[in-house]
Amino acid sequence: MKPIYHGRLALQQRVFPVYRTPFFELLASACEGGMSLFAGMPRANEGVISAKDLRSADYVSGKNIHLFEDSFYLCYQRGLVHWLEEWIPDVLIVEANPRYLSTPSAVKWMHRRGKPVIAWGLGSPPPSTPLAGFRQTLRPSFLEQFDALIAYSRRGANEYAALGFPPERIFVAHNSVAPAPSSPPRARAPAFIGRPCILFVGRLQARKRVDQLLRACAQMESGPHLIVVGDGPERAALESLAGRIYPSAEFIGAKHGAELEPYFMEADLFVLPGTGGLAVHEAMSYGLPVIVAKGDGTQEDLVRPGNGWQIPPDDFEALVVAMREALSDARRLRRMGAESYRIVTEEINIGKMVETFVMVLNALSQSGDRNGKSG
Repeated sequence: MKPIYHGRLALQQRVFPVYRTPFFELLASACEGGMSLFAGMPRANEGVISAKDLRSADYVSGKNIHLFEDSFYLCYQRGLVHWLEEWIPDVLIVEANPRYLSTPSAVKWMHRRGKPVIAWGLGSPPPSTPLAGFRQTLRPSFLEQFDALIAYSRRGANEYAALGFPPERIFVAHNSVAPAPSSPPRARAPAFIGRPCILFVGRLQARKRVDQLLRACAQMESGPHLIVVGDGPERAALESLAGRIYPSAEFIGAKHGAELEPYFMEADLFVLPGTGGLAVHEAMSYGLPVIVAKGDGTQEDLVRPGNGWQIPPDDFEALVVAMREALSDARRLRRMGAESYRIVTEEINIGKMVETFVMVLNALSQSGDRNGKSG
C-alpha cells in the first residue's frame, strides 16, 4: 500500500536541481494535504541545471542572495517566511545547512505555531576548511532547533548522533535520484565479447578525475573500450590528454534520460573515480558493477563488496588495482552486476526514500507536540 501523509507539507531547498524532480513529484503525490516547494537559483558558476516546475506540487521560486565564496559561502533566501505565511504548512522540511541564514527565522515561525520542523542533510563530516573548527562547535546548537533529522546515509546519521542529537529522532533515507527499475537488466554474456567496455557518466570537471580514468585505462592489459558521456569545462583538456595516452577513448557529449540507455546497455563496468556520483544509482539499475571514490557516505550504503569497489579519492594506484581486479573475471563481474540491480530494486530508490519521509512526517504528526521544545 502506498504510504500517505494526511497533512500539508512545506519543503525548503536552496536550489531545485532537475535530478530531484522525480523524488519531489513522488513525495508530493504522497501528501494528501498538498506540498509546496520553495527554492532559489544557483550561482552561475555552479553548473546546476534547475528544474522549472512540478506537476504534483506548488512550486515557489525564491530569491537567493549569495554571499562570499568557497568555505566562507553563505546564502539568504528572501521570501521564505512569506511563503510559509501563504502556505500555512503542518510540517516544514529544511536543508540541514547552517550556511543558510534564513532557516532560523522559518523554524521560529513554525515553532511559534506549535508545528514541527525536520532537517534533511548528508551529515556533519569532520572539518577541513578555514574556520571549520569554529563552525563545528556551533553545529550542535544549530541542530537542536529541529524536531527530527533525516540523513542521506548511515554515516551521516552517526555524525549527527555524535554531535549530541538524540538518536531516536534521527532517521536514514538513503539518497537516491531514481525509482526502482521496472524491468530486469539486459542479460550479458558470461565472457567479454571483444574488449570490455568501461563507462563514465557525469559532468566533465576536474574533481571528477576523468584524467585518472584515462591513465588507468592506458595501463590495462585488456585495452578496454572507454566511453565518456558528459560535457563540461574540462572536456577539451581531457580529449587532448586522451589523444596522447588513450586515443581509443570515446567522448560522447552530454546525454540525458532515455539517451543514456544504449551506453548503459553496452557497458560491462561503471567507473566514477572522483567526487559526485548521481549516475551510480542509474548504472546499478542496468545491472552494472561499479567502482566509485569514497565521498559523503552515500557510497558506503550503495556500493558494497558484493557489487563493486570503493576507492580512496585521488588514489590512482587504488583505481588501477580495482579496475584490474574487475576486468580479470567476467563471470564474477556479472554476479556483481546482478547484486547492484537487487540493491536498487529492493533497498535504495526514491520509493524507499518517500516511505521514510512519510513515516517521519506521520510520526511527528502523531506525537501531537514538538517534543517539548519552546518557540
